[in-house]
Formats: sequence, C-alpha cells, structure tokens
Amino acid sequence: MLKPTFFNRDLSWLVFNERVLMEAEKASVPLMERIKFLSIYSSNLDEFYRVRMPALLALQKIGNEEEISSIFKQSEVIINNQLNLFGKILIDKILPALKRGGYYFLYKKSIPVALYEQVSHYFFTQVAGMLNFIPLSGKVKFFPENNFLYMVVILQDNNKKERLVLINIPSNELKRFLFLPSDSKKYILFLEDIIQHHLPQLFPGEEIIGSYNIKITRDADLSLSDDFGKDIAIKIEKQLAKRDQGFATRFLYQPGIPMRHLQNIKEIFNLNKASVVEGGKYHNLIDLSSLPVNDARFDYPAWPGHQIKIIQKTLFEDISANDTMLHTPYQSYDRVLRFFNEASIDPSVVEISTTLYRVASDSRIVHALINAAKNGKVVTVIVELKARFDEANNIRWAKRMKANGIKILYSSNSLKVHAKIALVKRKHPTHPYLGLLATGNLNERTARFYTDHVLLTANRKIVDELQILFDLLSKKKNTPEKAPEIFEHLLVAQFNLQERFLVLIDKEIENVKNGLPAYIIIKLNNLEEEVLIKKLYEASNAGVKIQLLVRGICRLIPGLRNQSANITITRIIDRFLEHGRIFIFCNNNEEQIFMGSADWMSRNIYRRIEVCFPVYDNLIKAQIMHIIQLQ
Repeated sequence: MLKPTFFNRDLSWLVFNERVLMEAEKASVPLMERIKFLSIYSSNLDEFYRVRMPALLALQKIGNEEEISSIFKQSEVIINNQLNLFGKILIDKILPALKRGGYYFLYKKSIPVALYEQVSHYFFTQVAGMLNFIPLSGKVKFFPENNFLYMVVILQDNNKKERLVLINIPSNELKRFLFLPSDSKKYILFLEDIIQHHLPQLFPGEEIIGSYNIKITRDADLSLSDDFGKDIAIKIEKQLAKRDQGFATRFLYQPGIPMRHLQNIKEIFNLNKASVVEGGKYHNLIDLSSLPVNDARFDYPAWPGHQIKIIQKTLFEDISANDTMLHTPYQSYDRVLRFFNEASIDPSVVEISTTLYRVASDSRIVHALINAAKNGKVVTVIVELKARFDEANNIRWAKRMKANGIKILYSSNSLKVHAKIALVKRKHPTHPYLGLLATGNLNERTARFYTDHVLLTANRKIVDELQILFDLLSKKKNTPEKAPEIFEHLLVAQFNLQERFLVLIDKEIENVKNGLPAYIIIKLNNLEEEVLIKKLYEASNAGVKIQLLVRGICRLIPGLRNQSANITITRIIDRFLEHGRIFIFCNNNEEQIFMGSADWMSRNIYRRIEVCFPVYDNLIKAQIMHIIQLQ
C-alpha cells in the first residue's frame, strides 16, 4: 500500500464550518434557522481564531515552518471566500426575506429621519452612560478585551490635526439590536449604528473624518501545569480571570480605515503577530441569534420530545426488567432526570457516582445529586474542570455540591474525564447496580437540540465494570494502570478502547478475505487519529465496505484508489446537532454495536478517559440500525 494520506485537520474544520454556512443559503430552511446558522458560523470562526490559530503558531516554532505557512495561507483564502459568501447570503437572501415579512433590518443603511426621535431617546437614556472614550495617543494603558466591540473615531480640529479615539460598543451590557415597530414597518437597528449616529453630539466642535468598527480575538488556552492537585479549582479560576488577556490572534477591522491609522492601532495594542483581517462593517455576528424577530412564520414548528411511558411502578423497576435507550431530542429527556430524581429519594439507594463534563446552568441533575446527599446517600461526582469555555460554570457547581456533602473529584491536568456515565448502588437482591451510559453530556439544555443516545441498564456485564471504573477514577491516579483485561465489555480509553477497535476492524478484514459478509459503519463528531484511520484504509484495501458519518473534522480522505476506494463519508448538518458516536461492525451478519463518548481524535484516545459501551439488547440494536440507515 502507498504511504497513507490525510486531510489537514484545520483545513478540514474550516470546510465543516462552510457546510454550516451552506444551511443558511437554503430557501427550504426556515428564515430564523438560516439566521441562526449564520450566527453559528460566526461563533465557530471566533473559536477557530481563539483555539486553533494559537496551536498553529506554536507548531510553526517546532515543526515544518513552510508547511505551517502554507496552511495559514490556505486558511486565509478559505476564510475570505467564506466571509464573502456570508455577506452575499445575508444581503441578497436574508435581508430581502425579512423585508417581505415586514422587518426592516438596517444593515449598512442610514437611520430613517422618522426614527430620529425614538433613537435619540434610547441613546441618551440607555446608551450614553455606558460609553468610555480612550484617546489613542501617547502611552495607552487601555487593554481591548477579547471579542468585545469597539469603534475607532478619527477626528480633526480646526488646525487640520487628526486624533483617534476608541469607543466601546457596550453590547455586553445592552442588547445588540434595537427593535422599533411602527404602524406599517418593524425596524431593527445595530447598537453601533446608534452610537455612530450620535458622534456629532459626543465630539462637538470637531470634524468627524470617519469611524470604523474593530474587534480583537485572543488566545483561549489556559496555562496549566501538569497537575494542580487539590488546588486545581482555585488555580483554574485564577487562570480563567486571565483568559481574555491572552495574546491577540486576530485583529478584525472595518474596510476603509486609512492604512496609517491601522498601523498605529496595531502598534498601540501590540497586534503585530495577530492575523490582520479586513472584515465587514459589523463584527460579532454570533449576535444574529438574538435578532428580535418573534414570528412563527420564520421558525420550525415545535417538536417536543416524545414521552416514553414507564411500564412498571418506577423507572428503576423498568430498568431492572429490560435495557432501555433514549434517543434525544426525539424522545423526552425526562427519563434521565427521573433516573437521578428516583435515586435521590429511593430508600434502597446507598451510593450514586457520576461524571459531569458540561453542566446546564440550572442543572436539575445537580439539584437531584445535592438532595441525594442531603438524604443520606453517598454521592461521588467526577467534575471535569477543563471543559473549554465551561470551566467557570463547572467550578460554580462543584463548589455548591461540595458544600452540600458531595464528594468532588477532579481529573489531573494531563488526563480529562470525558466519559458520560452514572452508577446507582442500592440494597437489592438481584439488581444492586443500575447504570447510565450516554453519548452526550448529562445536560438537559443541550439535550433539546443535540442528537444523542442514553442507555439505562441493569446488565451485570456492564454495571459491574462501571463500578470498577469509578473505583479506579476515585483513586486519583495521574494515569490509570493500562490493563486491558480489566474491562471485557466496556471500551475505556487509557485501558482497551483503541486496541479493541483495532481488533474489531481486523475481524472484518479477516472475514472479507474468507468470503464472509463484512462492513463497518461509524458515526462520529471528529475523525483525526492516524492509527485508526490507517486501519480503516487497510480494511478498505482488503475489500471491507465502510460507511462513515462524520460531522466535523475528518482527516480521512475517501474514494482514493489503493487507499480508500471502499470508504464513503456523509456529513449531516441540519435542525439538530448530530452528536452521537456509534460503531457498527458486521461480524458475519451478527452485528456488534458500540456507542459512547469517544471521537477518534488523538486527545480522545490518548489524553482522556472515554467510555464506549456494547449494545446487547436486540430491540435496541434494531433501533440503532434503523436510525443509522436513515442517516
């Protein structure tokens, strides 16, 4: 076989974000959903500059500088083309559609005279007191915050001398958009346009040469040592306070600003190493998701999750009788909430153990765990404090749980706990353990729009191994002992996960060579880890048919002769965010199905605790096969 080839992970991610942008282009998608896709695209791009650009800069210092430079250039071309498409979609399709619906979104348009009085009243009663003025001359002590909006105003005095003043756009304190309905039209205005309209009142006696909106994006990485021990929460909190003070990775500016002033701003704020990007007039278009348009014509019809009936008297009795699986958001998340609520009040329950990675801001699950502790249960929660952008929320909940008697454990810096699992131990003659294993976070908010799967089981093969895993995690070792034989049924990263997947692929290779049925179907968020990709290439060359569903990053190149001719890939971007991880191996038509938390990325395989679980129940197997065939 020829040397295997791979897509670059960052370029692949940018292509994924373009797929998000394509949804905004579709006339078949409801208008507000299309606007939300523009918002998601903008948010994703901000994260790319906050997370991936710093990584590329670091690689440039230690890797192939020419190769990294090429990736930078390709990234810039891709992003520029996408931003042009973004603008065309918004101007040529979204704005006319809003206008037809009676909404006049003043995008790059002057404020109508008829609105002056209302806009002025809003400015002087709500906005004016929020504004700060920073002269950009001499030694400037001001530090522009990450992804905050600012306006650079160029002023000229009677002697034709120019000066620059920076004004904050207080969209962190006020709504980004002002909604002004009239008898026949509904107007929507940008906050920065309202400020720009009042510049003559802010700078009386000076000529306003121009005003330009800017934004600076900063590195989001946390500088963590190998292990913080018991003080990890305190030290992460301190690092979070510094996160928005990271070095600048992107300087985004409105077109038209004179080059001499642009260079001056770069020097004042030490932006010479940042990517300097000419954008549009408006930045932070993630805010489009909050556009004040409340109109049923422009939304999907409501689709509440189907309620699954409890057959027995309690959910625990249902689980004891049969495995059950929940498919969110098509089915209601109430069953998961009930699992924790029943555990908190059931007198037979003595212990509850769970992992929490991204927690809802007002988590019903955490409330149930706190009440369980108050009711005398021994509750142990492994909280991952390094869940990017959710650290502060997780710390807040960890403190509250600890104050209420819950045993809180944190992973080491070098090893995240990404598994989505829970275990209830009770005094019961036949089913002392009840387990919950999921493909997504224990988060009732995201469960409304993430497609995930949750297994509730009393199967001793699975729950006994869950107990072993929680025992190992509770010992707080930096790196668990690598003993694959500990787990026979669960696939656990750091123990046996990668090895078992390689064996399962090898079995398909063996079967196809022996003339037996062989295929592989895998659904993931991201596919990046080279060892497993190479094994899929090997299986393809052997003749195994491989179908992949990969939503995000995908480094595997499909359809190449002598490498991946038998591999096809589908990417689903739609109303809901596809988040489940499913692994199906033909096994001579006696399918083996695994599901779980693990993407096939280096971080998931080598630096995290992940759990994938087998599906043994034939009815659930049939459900999964049906769902996958539809996808």
